[in-house]
Amino acid sequence: MKSLLFIPLVFVLVLIACDYKEIEPNMSEKVEDFEFITQDNEKLSLKDLAGEWWIANFMYTNCTQVCPTMIPNMSSVQNKLQDLNLNAKIVSFSVDPNYDTPPVLREYVEEYGVDLSTWTFLTDYEFSDIKRLSENSFKTSLDKGSSGETEFAHSTGFFLVDPHGKVIKRYDGMATQDIKLIIEDLKKVL
Repeated sequence: MKSLLFIPLVFVLVLIACDYKEIEPNMSEKVEDFEFITQDNEKLSLKDLAGEWWIANFMYTNCTQVCPTMIPNMSSVQNKLQDLNLNAKIVSFSVDPNYDTPPVLREYVEEYGVDLSTWTFLTDYEFSDIKRLSENSFKTSLDKGSSGETEFAHSTGFFLVDPHGKVIKRYDGMATQDIKLIIEDLKKVL
């Protein structure tokens, strides 16, 4: 009887492995548990994202270097996913939680015309918390500017997270080719 139960389990695991192999994962990191506050002053946790495919990135509203390219690129990803009827969430972690309060994030969202039905911006944590999450879960560095500076050195990566909360692939959020690749990869798993 146990062997009969084992066969379907192996079949499911093979199917899951095939999906991941089709999209050529380049990472395998478990996302640390978190519970942060959204632009709407609501809680969002890793548990809330369980069972969902999602794309993560790091940003801040005062960014003048890479975010003005990354946010429109992510918006393009969101629009293409919606056009294709693919259900994936997007989570943007602010690296400047002291400045990026929910009202500041809300204003930023409106400025960029972001559709909040599938995209959430997070804040309300210590810089040390987001630095740890960035480095441990997404294997990317995050640094503050020196005292008095408002610039942060953060990742330009877009990270694909599977329904089990594991980061499986990193894309270049500045590269048009990688934006297309995210869509192609999500078409394979959704």
